[in-house]
Amino acid sequence: MKAAVWLMAGEKPSVEEIDLTAPGPGEVEVELRAAGVCHSDLHLALGHLGRRRFPTVLGHEGAGVVRTVGSGVQSVAPGDQVAFCFLPACGECRQCRRDQANLCEPGSVAAFGGTMLDGGFRMFRGDGSPLQQFLTVGAFAERTVVPEQSVVKMPPAIGFADAALLGCAVVTGFGAVRNKAKVRAGDRVAVIGTGGVGLQVIAAAAAAGAEVVVAIDPIAAKAELALAQGATAFVPPDGVEGTFDWVFEVVGRPETIAAAWRLTAPGGAVVVVGIAPVGADAQIAAIEFASEKSLLGSFYGSGNPAREIAALAEEILSGAIDLGRTVTHRTDIEGIDEAFERMQRGEGLRTLVEF
Repeated sequence: MKAAVWLMAGEKPSVEEIDLTAPGPGEVEVELRAAGVCHSDLHLALGHLGRRRFPTVLGHEGAGVVRTVGSGVQSVAPGDQVAFCFLPACGECRQCRRDQANLCEPGSVAAFGGTMLDGGFRMFRGDGSPLQQFLTVGAFAERTVVPEQSVVKMPPAIGFADAALLGCAVVTGFGAVRNKAKVRAGDRVAVIGTGGVGLQVIAAAAAAGAEVVVAIDPIAAKAELALAQGATAFVPPDGVEGTFDWVFEVVGRPETIAAAWRLTAPGGAVVVVGIAPVGADAQIAAIEFASEKSLLGSFYGSGNPAREIAALAEEILSGAIDLGRTVTHRTDIEGIDEAFERMQRGEGLRTLVEF
């Protein structure tokens, strides 16, 4: 099968014929139909998340059809349509027992190590050398094998594009608003960064009844879509006035985290959703903790992502969530590097890889 392979940080991918082993016990083979190109993929490709994660197959936001299953798999069967949940929660560790499946301890070891839950590999290059699968998925491939916990069965009526985006951008954005911040009617909200995840934060805050939702981004071309998602205003970083109850940082840069802190009202909070490069430090004015400002992190929806992906799929089917306008480019597996280049230039939003 074909897959996009990154051999080293900073290099362009090559589309190669690779081998995929059959699913083992508790594992599922999925034939990809769609995969979103996310900023986290770019971070890893550039080496921002560490340089020991190569060679690898990137892609973690995807959807497809179950092809085969290993022994013991009960939640899905061949022919089922599924979305990926890139943190395969064990359901038994301390974090899972606290209903923080997004922080599952063994699941995190596998996901950030690029392996299956047993520590092994399922993708191999032609010379027999193993390939890591980014976040235990490796969605930039025609097929993949993942743990059963990494797939969420989708309603047949949902499209593959919508199902793919659910697995990262949507659950991350909506979870940050609903689970971490718990935005309420009448709140004042600012969102720094209007990329794929930032737009979902805007939509979730608007749906929660926030009185003000200010989208902050230096790229004026993003204004129309941010306003369509529910923002009440779109301003450049140097044009923000006032302070806010909740400031969502969805960029992952020290300077934008510091800016978010300055925009937070007494008693309010910054919620950092963006993934910062390894070694990046943000400086904030510590005296302002005396005004009961809070600095919070939110990773992968701050809850049980698999459960919430399934619930969000129902909201898409009901019309409560509209993802159609957030995909600005479509490509095939050969066009992933071009999608990365657009992302670095700040052009467009989600690129969807179609198989």
